[in-house]
Amino acid sequence: MILALPRFASVYPLVTARALARPFTYLADGLEKGSVVTVPFGRAHRRGVVVDLGDEAPSEVEPVAVDQVLGAIPPQLVDLALWIADYYGSTPARALALVAPVARARRGELRPPAAGLPAEAAPKTLTPEQTAALERITTALDGDGGSFLLYGATGSGKTEVYLRACAAALERGLGAIVLVPEIALTPQALGRFRARFGEQVALLHSAMTEAERRDERERIAKGEARVVVGARSAVFAPVAGLGLICVDEEHDPSYKQESDPRYDARTVAVKRAALEGAVAVFGSATPRPESWQALEHVELGGRLGTRLPSVQVVDLRREAGYPLSAPLLSELGELLDKGGKAILLLNRRGIAPAIHCRACGATRRCESCDVALTLHADGLLHCHHCGRREPKPSLCPVCLSPDLARLGAGTQRLEAELQKHVPELERFRLDADAVAKPAVLAETLTRFAAAEKAVLFGTQMVAKGHHFEGVSLAAVVDADTGMATPDFRAEERTFQLVTQLAGRSGREAPGRVLIQTYQPDSRPVALAARHDVREFLAGELERRRELGYPPFRHLLRVVVSGSDSAGPAAVLTQLRAELERHGGEAEILGPAPLLRLRGRHRAQLLAKTGNPRPLASLAGRLLSAAAPAMRKDGLSASVDVDPQGLG
Repeated sequence: MILALPRFASVYPLVTARALARPFTYLADGLEKGSVVTVPFGRAHRRGVVVDLGDEAPSEVEPVAVDQVLGAIPPQLVDLALWIADYYGSTPARALALVAPVARARRGELRPPAAGLPAEAAPKTLTPEQTAALERITTALDGDGGSFLLYGATGSGKTEVYLRACAAALERGLGAIVLVPEIALTPQALGRFRARFGEQVALLHSAMTEAERRDERERIAKGEARVVVGARSAVFAPVAGLGLICVDEEHDPSYKQESDPRYDARTVAVKRAALEGAVAVFGSATPRPESWQALEHVELGGRLGTRLPSVQVVDLRREAGYPLSAPLLSELGELLDKGGKAILLLNRRGIAPAIHCRACGATRRCESCDVALTLHADGLLHCHHCGRREPKPSLCPVCLSPDLARLGAGTQRLEAELQKHVPELERFRLDADAVAKPAVLAETLTRFAAAEKAVLFGTQMVAKGHHFEGVSLAAVVDADTGMATPDFRAEERTFQLVTQLAGRSGREAPGRVLIQTYQPDSRPVALAARHDVREFLAGELERRRELGYPPFRHLLRVVVSGSDSAGPAAVLTQLRAELERHGGEAEILGPAPLLRLRGRHRAQLLAKTGNPRPLASLAGRLLSAAAPAMRKDGLSASVDVDPQGLG
C-alpha cells in the first residue's frame, strides 16, 4: 500500500505585522515541517517556515508552489516557536524568526571558532555533593528528563557539574546547550568548555557578526559542534538530539528579551527540555524566588577549599569620602603593600547620574525621555535611553543660577578617584561605554587576569560569574543604587548583586568584602553581609505570597506608546474592558502612565493571573485585530509576560 503524500503546506511568512499573523497555504512538493522557504507573498517574496502539512486547502485558495527551499530547522523548534508566540502574546512569524534567522550567503571559507580565555585544570576528584548532583542529573538523562535547581555558594563547583553533565550527555550521543546571562561571561565560559571538549564547542551570542553566527549554526546543524555555549538566544540553537540545557547564574534578569517576542530564556529552556525529553539545570548561588519555589533542589553546599569571605558594612552616613570611603581606601592601600587584586562594583555609568540645581531644585532631564541626563567624562550630558547628548550647562536652564551640583557617582568618576588616590594600581573599567565590543571585553579580562596589583571596576558586569586568581578584595561602592527603584524585585536584585560580588573575593585564600551603603540595616544588605540566602528567600516568598506576585501569580504587562498621551490611554481602556470580559480570574490594574521614552508617550496595563498563556494569547489577538487602526494613529503596542521591570 502506497501512502499518499500531503499535498499542501501551511507556511508563516516571516513578516512583523500583527495584521498578517496567520498561516498561508502553498503546494507541499518536497517540503516538510520545519522547511525554511521563500514564497510569493503579495507583490513581494518573503522567507517563511512550514509549520504543518495537510491534504486539504481552504476552499477559496488556489495554492502555488514556493519559490525556493533555503534549508530546514528541527520540527521541535517549530513547536517551540509556536508556543512562544502563544505564551508571550506575540505572533508566530516573530517567534519563528528566532529559530530560523537569516543565513547570509557565504563569501569565503568557514571562519575558525572564537577563542576563549585560558581555563584552570579540571579537578581530579569531585566532592560528595558534586558527585550526588551529577548522579541526579545523569539519572534524569537516562530517564524522562526534568528540571533542577543547582544551588550552592559562589565557588562551590557548579561549573564543574555542568562540564561533567555535558560529558555525560555526549557519552549518550546527546547534545547540550550552556547559557550564560551576558556576553561579558562568554570568553571565560567558552575557555572552560573548549578546554574540556575542544572543537565540539560552538559559541552563539548577539554581538557576533551574522557571518560568525551562520558559521556556528552550520557546525551545530551538521553535528560537528555538540555543545553550544552562549547568551540568551543560544537556547534556540539547532542541536539535534538535545539532552541537556544548563542555565548558569539563573537569577540574572538578562535572560529576559526586551523586544517582541519578550521571551524569558529560562522559561523557554524548561519548555524546550520538555518538548525534547531533555534535562534542564538552573544554577545559582542566589536563586530567584520563582526557581526556589518550583524546582527540585540539587545542593552543593559551601565554597570549595576556603570559607566565604568576611563582610564589612560601611555606613556612608558616617563617612566623608564618596565614592571611596576611608575603609575602602585603606583596603586598596593594602593591595599596594601586599599585592593582590580588587573588584569594585558601582552599578551606574558616567561621572554623575544627575545634575541638580541647588537654588531651584531642578534636575536636567532628557527632553525626549523624561529621565535625568547623566554626566560623562566627555563633558556632555547623555541620555542612556535614546542616546541624546548635550553640553553640560554652566547655568541652570530654569532659574539661571550657577549653583549646579553633581548628584552621586558613576564608573567614570570612580575611575578618576582611583587614579587620584591609588595611581599605582592598574585599573580596568568594565561597563557598556568601556567595552562596547566583545574583543575589547576579552582583552580587558585577559589583562586583568595577568596583572599583579590591579582593580577591576564597573557596573553589574563585574559581579557575574568571573573567577580570577588573586582577587582578595571585593567592594560594593554604593549598595543603594537599585533599592530606590519602584519595582517589587528591587530588594531581590540588590541582594543578588551584593552577594554575587562578595563571591568574587577570596577564592584561593581568605578575602575581604566591603559594602558601602546609606541603609546598613536594610534587609538585602544585612542578609547579604551574612551570606544568608535561605532567610532572604523565605522572607521574599512570604512577602510575595501576601501581595500576589510571582511565583504565586504571573504578571502580564501591555504597554502602548504614541505621539500623545490620549491615544495609549484610550487603547488600553478598551483592552481592559475586553480582558475583564473574557480574562477569567485575572486582576487587572490600570491603565497608568509611564515615563516618555524617545519622544513617545507610554501607558501600561498590568494583570495578575494564575495562568498567563490564555490571557496573553487573547491580548495578542485583540491587538492584532486593532493593528490597522493603531498603525493609522501612530500607536504601537507590546505584550510582556513575566516582565522583569515595571517602569
